Amino acid sequence: MLMFFRGPFVLALLPGQSTKMQPVALHSLSELERASLQEIALYQLQKKLLVGDLSLAKGRGWERTAPAEGGLRSDNTSPFLPCFSLDCSPQTFGIPLFQVIANDRAYKQLQEEVKKSRRLCLEVEATVTRFRGAMSVDSITDLSDNTSKLLEALQLSHPHELDPRRNLGKKKMLSLNPITWQVPRIVDRCCKHIETHGLQTVGIFRVGSSKKRVQQLREEFDQGLDVFLDEHQSVHDVAALLKEFLRDMPDSLIPRELYAAFLSTASMEGPAQLAALQLLLFLLPPCHSDTLHRLLRFLSEVARHAESSWGPDGQEIPGNKMTVSNLATIFGPNILQKEKPGEKDAGAMNFEDSTAIILVLQRLIEHYQTLFMVSPEMQCDILRRLFQTDPDVIDYLLRRKRSAAGGHLAAPGQSPPAATLTALLASD
Repeated sequence: MLMFFRGPFVLALLPGQSTKMQPVALHSLSELERASLQEIALYQLQKKLLVGDLSLAKGRGWERTAPAEGGLRSDNTSPFLPCFSLDCSPQTFGIPLFQVIANDRAYKQLQEEVKKSRRLCLEVEATVTRFRGAMSVDSITDLSDNTSKLLEALQLSHPHELDPRRNLGKKKMLSLNPITWQVPRIVDRCCKHIETHGLQTVGIFRVGSSKKRVQQLREEFDQGLDVFLDEHQSVHDVAALLKEFLRDMPDSLIPRELYAAFLSTASMEGPAQLAALQLLLFLLPPCHSDTLHRLLRFLSEVARHAESSWGPDGQEIPGNKMTVSNLATIFGPNILQKEKPGEKDAGAMNFEDSTAIILVLQRLIEHYQTLFMVSPEMQCDILRRLFQTDPDVIDYLLRRKRSAAGGHLAAPGQSPPAATLTALLASD
């Protein structure tokens, strides 16, 4: 019998076998689970009066339309993955984040396809077909009546593929796969370059850069070139390029709809502040969430090398002097923006807002590892919510959690009667 208890957060798939649920990374949740998590987080934030009548749509991939059968979207767009356009340009700067990611992938894909012969394409396609067989399930809408067996065969290693040919003429639904990692190429490469070559560079983000070299790098990324950042590039140039990308986003990394809510957490303290910040982070579209996570991990690593240290041979290793406070002061206005770049008074900011932004970003840098984790209690809430809208997936999701926790999958056909599962999930 499959059981799920709210109190100790224990799930059992077979008699005598149980697994205590553990916190999991936000990124490990399926697309369907993350949609449910956003709805739960929004509800809790509204109860805390941190956000008002907030519409999680406006083209940023938050909204879930009126549910179709099974509680899933029935329109042509995925709420989490960017739409492809066959004629999209390789532009990087000054466009929405989801489009930067789509451009990165589409342009790279088109370049690769030009180089391949038709014969090679057919061979790859045949290989993929043989590998996946007829048992691959991408979306809840693809399930047949034999739901249990198909769910057993779901391939989590193949998240939604951003293929324009695949998306044309096909309705996009919420997937049972985790969402593919969505970080722009420029952000990841800039972070890796500084992590490799610049952690001991004093004043990484404060020392001036070459405007000519930064502009050249910017143009190369905008042309879709495979820009290779190595030891010959100045750390200060790369640092300036990263700041420019974040500053020039038409919608800031933390969307403006959440600006006031994030700033309101600055007056909180301790666990209450971190709990509110975590709920707000859960509201971010995955591309914003993943990119922010990558940036915070990078800033935390930079801050870890702020002070001088001593090597094994007694030599001094200079610190970069970039403390968490310094980094929050520099990056805060680029991540939390009240006005769009170029708008009137976009650069103006009162002292209270400026102080709050720095405090909030400090907390995000210091606690990013725990803030992007989903607690057992929240996982329980997600499963309860999904049981009301998509009950067919619950059995599979619980089995996956047990497998991730090191347990063994139950044999097919071990699902409990519907009435039993209903009682267990619906009760507190």
